Amino acid sequence: MAGINKVILVGNLGKDPEVRHLEGGSSVAHFTLATNDYYKDKSGNRVERTEWHNITAWRGLAEMAEKFLKKGQQIYVEGKLRTRQYQDKDNQTRYITEIVADEISMLGGRPQADGQGSNGQGAEQPVEAQTFRQEPEIDQLPF
Repeated sequence: MAGINKVILVGNLGKDPEVRHLEGGSSVAHFTLATNDYYKDKSGNRVERTEWHNITAWRGLAEMAEKFLKKGQQIYVEGKLRTRQYQDKDNQTRYITEIVADEISMLGGRPQADGQGSNGQGAEQPVEAQTFRQEPEIDQLPF
């Protein structure tokens, strides 16, 4: 029996997606997503803990991210956990764990381009939730 590698996150974008267009027409987007959880310390004070996640989106999802996603926006991400290695500028081997997105949904409101709402205090405009999915490649199909 095969294992399950599935990650589901709801959080806020830490920065606008960085998108690269590769040879052959493929696109890849990288961005960070912040998730928060809360707990009470020994004194009973509520403490917020933020966890940062590296997200990678390919092809159509990368193009969607480039077009629609902005820093601070709340999104839902579903994907797979992957760890890869690379050589840094000092030729040291580094490892990074990231979520490779299969689905991204925009939640809540969308920040306006100038960061100001109609009341001038950064309010968000309501937007209908949109979901985008990465279609599997032919070699990823289970049959």
